[in-house]
Amino acid sequence: MPFRFVHTADIHLDSPLRSLAMRNSELATLIGDSTRRAFMAIIDLCLEEAVDALVVAGDLYDGDQTSMKTARFLATQMERLHEAGISVYKIRGNHDALSKITQELVLPPSLKLFGSRAEAVEFRKGGLDVVMHGLSFAKPHAPESLLPKYRPAVQGAVNIGIMHTSLAGGHGHDLYAPCTVTELQGCGFDYWALGHIHARSEHRGDCAIVMPGMPQGRDINEAGPKTVSLVTVRDDRSVTIEERATSIAQFERIPVDVSDAESWADVVDAIERDILAVRGRTAAPHLVARLMLGGRTAHAWRLRRDRDLLLEESEHRLGNSGGVWIEKIEIAANAPREPASSGTADPIDELGTLIGDEILHQHGVRESIRALVMEVRDDLPPEARRFCGDDETAFESFLDTLLSESGHEIVARLAQDGASPR
Repeated sequence: MPFRFVHTADIHLDSPLRSLAMRNSELATLIGDSTRRAFMAIIDLCLEEAVDALVVAGDLYDGDQTSMKTARFLATQMERLHEAGISVYKIRGNHDALSKITQELVLPPSLKLFGSRAEAVEFRKGGLDVVMHGLSFAKPHAPESLLPKYRPAVQGAVNIGIMHTSLAGGHGHDLYAPCTVTELQGCGFDYWALGHIHARSEHRGDCAIVMPGMPQGRDINEAGPKTVSLVTVRDDRSVTIEERATSIAQFERIPVDVSDAESWADVVDAIERDILAVRGRTAAPHLVARLMLGGRTAHAWRLRRDRDLLLEESEHRLGNSGGVWIEKIEIAANAPREPASSGTADPIDELGTLIGDEILHQHGVRESIRALVMEVRDDLPPEARRFCGDDETAFESFLDTLLSESGHEIVARLAQDGASPR
């Protein structure tokens, strides 16, 4: 008889809203409740598949949470598994180490919360001896590898390790309990259930090493489909891994080429066409789109000037599409290139060229904008500071985009209705 379990991590239950662009109150409510609904979907999956266990590889919580509403919700979901005879094996990650719920919540005896000293839980399932190895974060930071602290593999048994680690590091993630895939493969385990990096990755071989990613994205920087792993260990100790979708709302960046748009209505048509194409291949109940309008069009100036109107018209057009939300429209479209003319140049064209080629590239201008962005960022709560990037490289890229877009915005707002720049 096989041993089956669901592996998840980085749920960040009841995480606060992280996007400044949630101007739509209904969308804000949807995203605000999405981590809880995704967790319920995970519990439903465990019950539907009648698995033996749920493995949570850290960051079930989002930080220093004290809400008893969250605690009651979690206790209810764990009780559903307990009544079905499904065990839970959980470790604390860096965010869990901050949460007061971790210390105060009373959970059913079927849940094993590993402590800050490595433990190995042995049990028998059918004809298999299974050992669950786990180690929790005692503090929010773990700058050194935790791997040497784990107990050795038990010979003849199925060994499953649970670890919260950044591996060798990932974009937007500091080093936490660093180790390498090669080191994990050398431990003699059959499966490593990892957590911490929010993007999914798998390494197959004698030992399966899986980072499931988070089951629900929280903003556009966590775009794409989100899943958990349904793992089956057969009597011969072979391991099968299936991805199962869990996202309630899937964030996506959608490029829209408006080069062929001859009218404003054509632009809205292009938006509707490209969004519906993505909606058609999105399994999640809701698609949350950030539109990236590009190409060369005579309407480029108006797109920038009347972005709010474009958003309203696009949302109205998509009103009957079901589960489609536009989080934001970004404009990267430019006016068509035209050959040089011997006639008098348009003064707005000349101003746009001057701004783009000279003014915005001056060191003093960039430093002033840098200081302003940093001032705004530092005045925001921690969960809202990611708008300008997670590291220095991303911050510089954000400044480049901001400076470039600024010139286009100035020209767009100077242009008069019906008289677009050449």
